[in-house]
Amino acid sequence: MTAEPLQVLPLDGELSVVAARRRARELSEAFAFSQHDQIRIATSVLEVARVVFLATSGGRVEFLLDKATQPQSLLIRFVAPAIPIARLKEQPTRAADTYAGETPGPLGVLAAQRLMDACSIEDVAADAVITLAKYLPAHAPLATDKVVAALARGASISNAGNSFDEMQRQSHELAVALEELQERQEELVRLTRELEDTNRGVVALYAELDERAEHLRRADNAKSRFLSNMSHEFRSPLYSIRALSNLLMDRTDGELTDEQAKQVRFIRKAADELSETVDDLLDLAKIEAGKVELRPSEFVITDLFSGLRGMLRPLLPAADVELVFDPCDDIPPVYTDEGKVSQILRNLVSNALKFTEKGEVRVRALYDAGQQMLTFSVSDTGIGIAPEHQQSVFEEFEQVQNRLQTAVKGTGLGLPLCSKLCKLLGGAVSLESELGKGSTFTATIQAYLPETADAPTPQPRALDAERDMVLLVSTSLDDRVRYEASLHNTRYRSAAAATVREAKSVLAISAASAVVLDMQSGREECWAWLAELRHGEDAWHVGESGPLDGADSHQRRVPVIVLSDIDQGDRAQSLGADAFFIKPLSGTELLTSLDAMLSAP
Repeated sequence: MTAEPLQVLPLDGELSVVAARRRARELSEAFAFSQHDQIRIATSVLEVARVVFLATSGGRVEFLLDKATQPQSLLIRFVAPAIPIARLKEQPTRAADTYAGETPGPLGVLAAQRLMDACSIEDVAADAVITLAKYLPAHAPLATDKVVAALARGASISNAGNSFDEMQRQSHELAVALEELQERQEELVRLTRELEDTNRGVVALYAELDERAEHLRRADNAKSRFLSNMSHEFRSPLYSIRALSNLLMDRTDGELTDEQAKQVRFIRKAADELSETVDDLLDLAKIEAGKVELRPSEFVITDLFSGLRGMLRPLLPAADVELVFDPCDDIPPVYTDEGKVSQILRNLVSNALKFTEKGEVRVRALYDAGQQMLTFSVSDTGIGIAPEHQQSVFEEFEQVQNRLQTAVKGTGLGLPLCSKLCKLLGGAVSLESELGKGSTFTATIQAYLPETADAPTPQPRALDAERDMVLLVSTSLDDRVRYEASLHNTRYRSAAAATVREAKSVLAISAASAVVLDMQSGREECWAWLAELRHGEDAWHVGESGPLDGADSHQRRVPVIVLSDIDQGDRAQSLGADAFFIKPLSGTELLTSLDAMLSAP
């Protein structure tokens, strides 16, 4: 290593150790180190010089400038003649020095390693050499030969007076450091107290949020009950009004004048509009309460469009608006709730007709055979919806103010109801719109929706009898629908149950090839039933021939797949489950697991 020598000092006494510290401070000051770095360099030199002096009285310290590094660095080299490195790592005998338990060497050398940029200990020709390095700051003066020579002539060998001054300076630096440490400790205590106060505030805020959330849940439940009760209470008088208006229009009790007939028609129209609003409110309340029953059936989209065309054509506002249904003869028959699909399209089309003054309202249907998803789109050339309002239109009782608002009647329930119905059918509703140019509402649903557990269980067809039956047990209607859709058009047929009691009823009349058991939170009865299935005698394979005997039942043990929101695999395995998955479970994973278990010997 090439370096310019600045000064060499012997370490032959206590005063020379202090002189080394003073010279290190002077050089660091000359090289424009910061005040803190000057103290770090001086302290490191003092500590290592004391270690070398205690190990041998013939050591020395060399101050050098290394120009080869980038940036340049101040080197301080300590030489202990004829002393091996191991000696420096031993406990000194002339001072009460200590060691760092995990780092070799006295505490002084360890301190220097932490305060300087680099520190090395090596053997050079039987001498122990310790080298410290500190990189020069960017604003340090240029180290020319003249500057180096001036630094080398800088200060003479220390004397007793200079040493006494240096000790006083060191004591002052130590006092300042202790004062700064005390201030930092007080600041830390203050910050700790502030953090504790903040934590208490956060805890109180969480408690308040929990209380408000519970209040909102109660209010939401009360709202749902109110809507449901109100809808039921409104239906009876509305039916009476409609029935009486029909009697009047039929002239059952005598002829009406033209003005009376006109007023009766107004009454009947108002009653019909109010009846539609009540039906929407009731449907929303049922969906939120989870009491909607899906009634899937097989139908053709072309027939659905034909019925909607005749039903909605009277709603056309003017001759300038055309209602167009695109051909969809290439779509195969689908199996889902036709009534819910028709309700979704009626709401979307009637909403488009309300806000379209001229142009067209076009209805399309597309089928994705790979995903088995059906997509309906309703496009209009109406007034459009601004981007900032495109989310609010799906919120209940929300209506976007526009110039047609006074002429168009509505409650803001149609689009929220469409969104909830689509979700119930395994899909979603989306919107693309540009203000002044029109809107396109897209509804995507599952094209094949099996029967739900809430609907009457149909008699199995001959084709179903040839397929393996999988019993799906889950309290969630959405999960049951999704699992059943995954098994559609496969080697499996599905049966669904919302409770353990329903599952036992299904097994009482049909033999299951596998069971998918969804462990809902807090439903210990499911775990108890799993144990009963594995260790009981009356729950497995009960068919027309009655319960199987114990040996045959063990050989033909039906596989059980357990699902849960959290990791409960150990518990499921201990109770005899054949597979465990953390939800959500994809259709591919379900089929792969069933194939593997039912194909095994």
